[in-house]
Amino acid sequence: MSVKSLYQVYNVAVGTSKVVKESLNVVTANCSVLQAIRGNDQLYTEAKIVSEKARASATNREYSQANVDSMAHHADQHGDREVDIFKLAKAKSSHARSQAKHDTHSSKHEQKHQHHQKRGFHTSVRRLDEEKKQPGKEEVIGSKVQPAVKLTQAAVPSSRLGRLFHYGTLAASVGAHVLQDSATHYIKHGKVPEMKSVLLSPRNIELMARKFSQMRGAALKVGQMLSFQDNSVLPPDIQQILLRVQNSAHYMPADQLEKTISFELGESWRQRLFASFDDIPIAAASIGQVHTAVTRKELDQVVVKIQYPGVADSIDSDLDNILTLLTSTKMLPPGMFLEKSIANARVELKWECDYIREASNTVRYKEMLSDEPAFAVPKVYHDLSDEHVLTMERMKGIEIVKGDWSQEVKNKISAEIMRLTLMEIYKFKFMQTDPNWANFLYNEKTGRVELLDFGACRDFDESFTKPYSNCLRAAVKQDRAMAKKYSIELGFLTGLESEAMTNAHVDSIMVLGEPFREATPSGLYDFEHQTITDRVRTNIRLMLNERLTPPPEETYSLHRKLSGAYLLCARMKAEIPSKKIFEDVIGLEYE
Repeated sequence: MSVKSLYQVYNVAVGTSKVVKESLNVVTANCSVLQAIRGNDQLYTEAKIVSEKARASATNREYSQANVDSMAHHADQHGDREVDIFKLAKAKSSHARSQAKHDTHSSKHEQKHQHHQKRGFHTSVRRLDEEKKQPGKEEVIGSKVQPAVKLTQAAVPSSRLGRLFHYGTLAASVGAHVLQDSATHYIKHGKVPEMKSVLLSPRNIELMARKFSQMRGAALKVGQMLSFQDNSVLPPDIQQILLRVQNSAHYMPADQLEKTISFELGESWRQRLFASFDDIPIAAASIGQVHTAVTRKELDQVVVKIQYPGVADSIDSDLDNILTLLTSTKMLPPGMFLEKSIANARVELKWECDYIREASNTVRYKEMLSDEPAFAVPKVYHDLSDEHVLTMERMKGIEIVKGDWSQEVKNKISAEIMRLTLMEIYKFKFMQTDPNWANFLYNEKTGRVELLDFGACRDFDESFTKPYSNCLRAAVKQDRAMAKKYSIELGFLTGLESEAMTNAHVDSIMVLGEPFREATPSGLYDFEHQTITDRVRTNIRLMLNERLTPPPEETYSLHRKLSGAYLLCARMKAEIPSKKIFEDVIGLEYE
């Protein structure tokens, strides 16, 4: 019988329930990732255990089986049902209508005033000074702007059961492909292929990228966070998935968008709050999507950031499922301390889903940079915002990596962002930690770098920033002994590492300090021709294999931002006075 005939027989057999059942047994016996998620009960049990371990580790407490049992008991008691936000939206809208009819003895003027008032709960956490309306708007109010990126619609699964179904169908589809490819390979070559090769086949990579993009939330955010890792840290196949996920763009269908905003801003939100609102977003990311609009009251051009339904409530279960999938493959190096990374992602994702916190961060950042003419931060419209909707001033700049700038302008942008990053570490002790270049715009008319997206902001305690700044100073001075001392104080090293591990770590610190140490005769550092990444890469594998302790929790986000600044300067082919910037902002004297 030919290979083609055998393949046709195989496809027919797969369609029968008996073969599907036996196939599942074969695959789960040989593929740990499928074995780990086989059956909802086992999935939930393992996920809850992993979740409890991660939470215990993140809060420095002991693992508690009682917490796992308690979660399981709660699920049994409540049938593992969760609140349907659209039912809540309906109830909220009904309440709003009742309120509109209240107080029939009020005057017409008073009733109209009440109708246009937003419900009492919004993002305003402190009173801001009234800002005068800016005269002379150059763009036509309400004009439509075509998005630069072609986006596509895809509904966001908003319930826990719905999201679990997507993870389950992903595993089932991958499993079917694994079995099919294994059978084909065996027929052709007479031996069973390596599980890694069939698990990460091109079509499985395509399938995972497409599914993670549709899921949004934790699935998409973890992919974006990990995609900033160096290629030598993650296997190329994993990198391929993450890059596909990072570049994906989907937005909510119109009906889901309408229900989501109505839940937050109340019924008839378009007529009450906006003179115009563009239904097609200008951007779609992991947590939400961004629309352009014009306010009804001030006729200001704004952007409205709308969070995907169910994303905030699904963070824990999504991350538990992702952790189970990633650990089951055993493809990531142990030195990455994946559970620690997921625990950090858990905290940051919850921060980013809190638009009240983001509104407060934006106001705080605007105040911090009030004396910095090189930067601009958008105004927040608190009365048009809520827990999952955030309305801000629309900035007029262009993404820094998309503008057709002269090299002089590229150098200026790169220098300012490098200076801002160092100020965040040392002066402000408060950082916007998302290195996404789309968060930085340049306005050629004002000469300012415009900053966006403050959901991932975090504070740093002086007990961390002081030794960290000293460690940077040691790198600039090429003081290996002090670099080791402050690395132990920070928790990068325990002091018990092998000599090879210690030397590799200190070598990497020395290399990372190079831009702040060396300069051309003109005082500039040439990022275009630097070899920092290549030299750090030579030590990564050794450090991942011999690392005894995870890096300090603060450095997960800080190093993403610092690496982002380095990569931006390289992308812009910048030559900047980074040595002088470091000396001006941080200085060379140990504290």
